[in-house]
Amino acid sequence: MTPDFAAFVAEATADPAVVGLVLKGSRAHDGMTTPHSDHDLYVILADDAASGLAVLDGYRSAALDLVVTTLERFRRPADWERYAIARSRVLLDRCDGEVTRIVAATGRLGDEDAFRSGAALLDAYANALYRSVKNHRDGNPLAGHLDAADSVGFLLDLLFALDRRPRPYNKYLAWELDRFPLPGWGSGELLEAVARITATGDVAPQQRLFARVEAVARAAGHAAVLEAWGEDLLLMRPQPDSPARRPS
Repeated sequence: MTPDFAAFVAEATADPAVVGLVLKGSRAHDGMTTPHSDHDLYVILADDAASGLAVLDGYRSAALDLVVTTLERFRRPADWERYAIARSRVLLDRCDGEVTRIVAATGRLGDEDAFRSGAALLDAYANALYRSVKNHRDGNPLAGHLDAADSVGFLLDLLFALDRRPRPYNKYLAWELDRFPLPGWGSGELLEAVARITATGDVAPQQRLFARVEAVARAAGHAAVLEAWGEDLLLMRPQPDSPARRPS
């Protein structure tokens, strides 16, 4: 039977094949643990080493959730793992600091990757917003609401990509913005706008938010993506009778 967290960490630390232990999830986020929180742990093995712990990859219990991997695989995380690793805590690093450096690097997107993904995400966000506005205009509020909700996911991916950061999981969005705000955005107002759009699907808040996003995207060099939408941009922008308030 697999021991509890403290006992397992002691066992793994005593194994010479283990070169790193990295705690992720709610236990790595101050103030986010609950009575139901387990310990999510990366167990990193030397590339050429054998360990009996390898069979525990994917192990889950109420107290412990294990990913047993190699140092080489840990260097190349999947996109969906990036945020978890970026905000993780290194408990053991026997690689002259390499495990710690990998964790730090995972939290920063490269310039080219960030720009390329930002362009694609901006287009996807504009597409969902455009569809939402059109569906509301054409008397299909359910479709408009669903498109509005879709647009928020693309929007958040975009805003974090523009800051060269992986988007946090929804559970940690408010936590992340409270501690690490997006430059140029008021975290409270952004969260309020996102909450209202997902709750109501209303058009005017979407258009007000798009006005802010359009300015930020143009400043980041993505004008060509926006210009490709031509006159359709007019539907996405605030209308003359729409209040001008926007997140700052």
